[in-house]
Amino acid sequence: MISPVTPSPRVALVETSDVLPGLLPFQSWDVLGTAELVLLRDVEAHPSAPHLHMAGLDLETLAPAQLERSDLDLSRPGAPDDRRLAKALVARSVAAVAADPEAGPVVYLLGPDDGGIAPALAGMAAQHDLEIELVFLAQQPEGTELLRLVEVMRRLRAPDGCPWDLEQDHASLARYLVEETYELIDAIERDDDVDIHEELGDVLLQIVFHARIAGDRRVFGIDDVARGIAEKLIRRHPHVFAEGDASTAAEVEANWEELKAVEKSREGPFDGVPSAGPGLELLTTLQRKTARLGFDWPDADGPLAKVREELDALIAASDAGAREAGMGELLLAIVGLARHLDVDPEAAARRVSRSFRARVEAVLAEVSAAGDDPRTLAPDEWTTLWNRVGAAELE
Repeated sequence: MISPVTPSPRVALVETSDVLPGLLPFQSWDVLGTAELVLLRDVEAHPSAPHLHMAGLDLETLAPAQLERSDLDLSRPGAPDDRRLAKALVARSVAAVAADPEAGPVVYLLGPDDGGIAPALAGMAAQHDLEIELVFLAQQPEGTELLRLVEVMRRLRAPDGCPWDLEQDHASLARYLVEETYELIDAIERDDDVDIHEELGDVLLQIVFHARIAGDRRVFGIDDVARGIAEKLIRRHPHVFAEGDASTAAEVEANWEELKAVEKSREGPFDGVPSAGPGLELLTTLQRKTARLGFDWPDADGPLAKVREELDALIAASDAGAREAGMGELLLAIVGLARHLDVDPEAAARRVSRSFRARVEAVLAEVSAAGDDPRTLAPDEWTTLWNRVGAAELE
């Protein structure tokens, strides 16, 4: 008489996300729903535990097993804590099959600290003829990690959170938004992907921080901010989301401005243009909007002649007031010339600032190496060093 074959013990590992703890695919719920008991590393700490409780599932914290001498095999994968839990899972699955050959798998809900459980189990599978089923989480949609940032910010602003974060308001954070924005611009102009990555995160933090402050006041929240900009993008891109027509970037920009004017009930060309901010950028914006009305030079010859005219007027200015006004007119003309040459004057100013800074530092390095004090140098000595450093940069 042939003895019946004993079924292999089975363990089902169900993957979860601490960012979306309540979101599980139907394959996961299928395994969890048929289990008599769901095991976890810690019922109190697992992010998905409250959701499974609400679903009526029975949960239990898995007690780690003791590692014996026979388990002390350095070739087996997994940290000691993972191997203790894996051994306990093996023991539970072996006992389940012994009690009922038709028993389903022992189900373990993976948590944030359980990355080593599957490898540890795999190292024990052959010894115990263990079958391991890994139920993967559905692919998370792009943007899921934003939820983690929102939760971190909520925790920082909680009553028992960070004292500094709790003291902030929109006004106190304004300067940080400006600083982080310029740090991002600097990274972009240096074409440094690593820094762009970091600085984008810093700017994003400011957005989430401001939204959290508004949420604490119950005026709006991060979802309102995201929903508002998404709906605006849809409205302003009818050629993509509706029946609009725009085949070139210029047509898209023109449509955008027309829709914007209608939405905001703006009448004047400068409505909505803030007076604060960098002067060259403000002049560029004002000139660009004026050019749409037809007030512009046909080519670069006009603004170039205007630059020469305003430079002569500045040189001829006889008092401080006239010089300041003349300098303003000269800058206005220079911005007009830059616009016709397709040059961003603000970016050009930042670029030459970086070059100027590096060149001055190179001059100071030479002066220091010679043991001299730069404040004692004569103007012609400064000029000689300046030209020498500039020539070296061109080599």
